[in-house]
Amino acid sequence: MRPDHELRLAFALSMAIASSWAAPVSAGKAVNPPPTASITSPANGSSFATGANIVISANASDSNGSVSKVQFYRGQTLVGTDSTAPYSVSWSNAAAGSYSLKAVATDNGRAMGSSALVNITVATPVCASLPSVPTGLSSPSQTATSASLSWAASVPGNNCTVQYHVYRDGVDIASVAGTSFTVNTLAADTAYSFSVSASNQFGNSAQGTPVSVRTSVATAAGGRVVAYFAQWGVYERNYRVRNIQASGSADKITHINYAFGNVRNNRCEVGVTLATNASTGAGGDAYADYANTHSAAQSVDGVADIWNQPLRGNWNQLKKLKATHPNLKVLISLGGWTWSRGFATAAQPANRSAFVASCIDAYIRGNLPTYDNAGGAGAAAGVFDGIDIDWEYPAACGLSCGSSADSDNFTALLAEFRSQLDAVRPGLLLTIAASAGIDKIRVTRPDLYHPSLDFINLMSYDFHGSWDAKSNHHSALYDSINDPSTGDARLANTNDAVEAFLTRGVPAAKLNIGIGAFGHGWTNVANVNNGLYQNGIVAPGTYEAGMEDYRVLKTLGYPAFDDPIAHAHWIYNGTTFWSFDDPATVADKMAYAKVQGIGGAMMWELSGDDATGSLLDAISTGLE
Repeated sequence: MRPDHELRLAFALSMAIASSWAAPVSAGKAVNPPPTASITSPANGSSFATGANIVISANASDSNGSVSKVQFYRGQTLVGTDSTAPYSVSWSNAAAGSYSLKAVATDNGRAMGSSALVNITVATPVCASLPSVPTGLSSPSQTATSASLSWAASVPGNNCTVQYHVYRDGVDIASVAGTSFTVNTLAADTAYSFSVSASNQFGNSAQGTPVSVRTSVATAAGGRVVAYFAQWGVYERNYRVRNIQASGSADKITHINYAFGNVRNNRCEVGVTLATNASTGAGGDAYADYANTHSAAQSVDGVADIWNQPLRGNWNQLKKLKATHPNLKVLISLGGWTWSRGFATAAQPANRSAFVASCIDAYIRGNLPTYDNAGGAGAAAGVFDGIDIDWEYPAACGLSCGSSADSDNFTALLAEFRSQLDAVRPGLLLTIAASAGIDKIRVTRPDLYHPSLDFINLMSYDFHGSWDAKSNHHSALYDSINDPSTGDARLANTNDAVEAFLTRGVPAAKLNIGIGAFGHGWTNVANVNNGLYQNGIVAPGTYEAGMEDYRVLKTLGYPAFDDPIAHAHWIYNGTTFWSFDDPATVADKMAYAKVQGIGGAMMWELSGDDATGSLLDAISTGLE
């Protein structure tokens, strides 16, 4: 057939189809009407929950024949086709939005007829009622140091998800998803009252009827108060060791960790002054550490340094502070975020022993490089009572990423430090700063390395920050069912970190809960839910974008809010959101520490606290 014949035939067919839709033409003669269709369900104006399976049904008929099929449309999208009455299709996993539905019937003559539009909405269901009060609480079994609890499930409420809070003597000690929990580290032959409440997205129920339990074996009490002093605080922040005394904090601290000592070229690098290089990791600050001459007004005891005395700077002031507080211990903290990159090679078998020896030589024996008439053999002897390892992070990623070999090397490194410290003199301390992130805990072996340590400082902060797209709590005590985070980020809270160490065999008395004297912030945050869990961008900070000291945040005057589920605090002025601990949340965490038998608390870092040491005071008072 020739192409022009094909064109004529196509035109003739299209005209024939078009005529089946046309109104009556020529005198007294009309074409057959198209088939009719009507949606029978859902009804116009219906509402559904997101994720619903929506069944769309229709009636259809043809006046002079049969209906060959019915097609169902959602807007311009074909949902499905049914060729057999009764006509229906299913639409699964409906997303939130407004939709127009239409049924189109086709008869054997290819004529089509459409139904009227049906408009529906799909929306996220709202939890609008409290869960029922938990009932049936009992303690099926007890040991000398623990008690198991179980209870009946609560009615969560329509469109709600329930979780439970366990209380010991009125103090909220745990948040759990299931209907059982084992309370550990209980005291000797002591009666406890336990109760349980339920919470959902709407709020908390009352506590159910309590149950009384008695145990039989004692546990040790805690009370360590560890605070970091930042080497660089003497510059922009103008925070000196004297401020620890002036604020009253020195009377409340048991241990000061001096941050940081550099780990580079498989040794403890000491004395390289203001030579920090981001690409190589070179650095150190001999001037701040031991060469800065303090005036009488800057000195702890009101006595000025002599210009050429071998020990000046922060380290001499720490030695003076120890003289006025004989029970105070000072440790050198090695590594930190910037200076941890050298640990991975230093901890390897070929380098481990010599690396540890270099650290002990510098910080315990006090043999320092000379700088500006300071330093020399034994110059820093008596300043430090031990070593704190702040490797960020073995077998995980910090400023750089490690390998799986780091885990065993980390354990062996701590054992080497323990051995060499004990050889110098018994009683020298060895501690670590440990990530509270579940992803970083699980790649190491706390069960194997904790015997080498006197205690572990949990960095139970920085759980969320301006690196997240949404505002969130940076130092929550518990998980919240309202948190939109997924995966390990849902375990980003102090309680889950503590449980991760306890279940790996670390005694609770060896743990210190971390308190951050700073906050994380977002700006351009929508005024929804008081700014919580909303998109934002990094907020400006005094020294670093997205971070601000507590002493500054407490003066901003923004409206303040507290999350009763997560036990977290924030402020929000309609656009800028800051998450941080205040004295009330610190007191809450110290009550938790006492209930769990945890050994104490650690604060990063002293210059972030206010002039009267409010956060440090809340730690100390809370542990009494």
